[in-house]
Amino acid sequence: MSGAAATGPTAFAAEELLVDSAEGLFTDTCTFDAVQAAERNGWAPEIWRAVAEAGFAWIGLPEEAGGSGGTLLDAADVVRVAGAHAAPIPLAETAMLGGWLLARGGLELPDGPVTVVPATGDALVAHGADDGSVTLDGVASRVPWAAHSDRIAALLAIDGQEVVVAIDPADVAIEAVTNLAGEPRPTVIVDGVTVPSERVAAIDPTAGATGGDGDPDGGSLAEELELRGALSRVLLMAGALVSMSRLTVGYTGERQQFGRPVGRFQAVQQHLVWGAQDAALVDMASRVAAGRASAAGPLGARFEIAAARTVADDCAGTATRLAHQAHGAMGMTQEYALHQLSRRLWSWRREWSSPGRWSGRVGSLAERAGAEGLYPLISSQ
Repeated sequence: MSGAAATGPTAFAAEELLVDSAEGLFTDTCTFDAVQAAERNGWAPEIWRAVAEAGFAWIGLPEEAGGSGGTLLDAADVVRVAGAHAAPIPLAETAMLGGWLLARGGLELPDGPVTVVPATGDALVAHGADDGSVTLDGVASRVPWAAHSDRIAALLAIDGQEVVVAIDPADVAIEAVTNLAGEPRPTVIVDGVTVPSERVAAIDPTAGATGGDGDPDGGSLAEELELRGALSRVLLMAGALVSMSRLTVGYTGERQQFGRPVGRFQAVQQHLVWGAQDAALVDMASRVAAGRASAAGPLGARFEIAAARTVADDCAGTATRLAHQAHGAMGMTQEYALHQLSRRLWSWRREWSSPGRWSGRVGSLAERAGAEGLYPLISSQ
């Protein structure tokens, strides 16, 4: 893939080919049984290998850094498909978060998965040495797939300087924790671990994207990482919501009650419409946010990402309730695929977020735009 962004019909054709390829791969690998087995085993190495061999694991990362090339929009398209198939692998962490952070610091990308410490600056304490190495102490909670990654990327501050470090999971203690969907979100305990200088990078604050959205102060790498984290969860939720809507429509069209499909009853149809609306809304918001972030950088897409995240968090709650109500008892069984989507939606909406966090950002950005700038802000996409 090329790092240059195509435009016009060529871009649409390339995007369609990329999505079709990803759809075929995840359909073949992320079967119901494979996702269930990953939850029991904590990891799906066979799915990861297939994704890595296709080059999707490092999509959107520059080729000179060891990535597959392409844009953030390319990565977003693949992550959305992964969410639709409940892919039990750290794709978003490698392509959009941890892998990006290492590449941004000019550090070497490993052959395997890369994860990231979600908290920035407050989970781990770093002490720099004259030889360029960094000694770390502290506890980082809910680090996705830490035990199954080749590197744990962390963004830290040393004397006011943003520093990226690539931690070897073999050097830390990892306590197993899972989210509601059974995905690994372990606790990483770091006790006096020294990271050598070749795995440490000080970030040049003058390099990278501008602040955008009328922010005269630009933005930090920590803020960009937070925005990327929020966007990654929007993309995963968008894919899962579309799959959930299709699954619910299919089930209610087949399930017979009183001599006709339950999907023909008005009350059930109302659930189907509301669920489909939620899925379409989040899907559209994810595309707008990803497109803007790819074109202007995540710091230039603050409003779009915050708005998409607010919508996704809300719709993930209502849509799962509607889908389970339409399915009835079937939706609660382990032998049926609905829970693989709903439990992930409930989990993903809690990651890279806190109650009111992103809706508050939307309000702040709208207030900053003022009366004259509000309409252009919400209509620019």
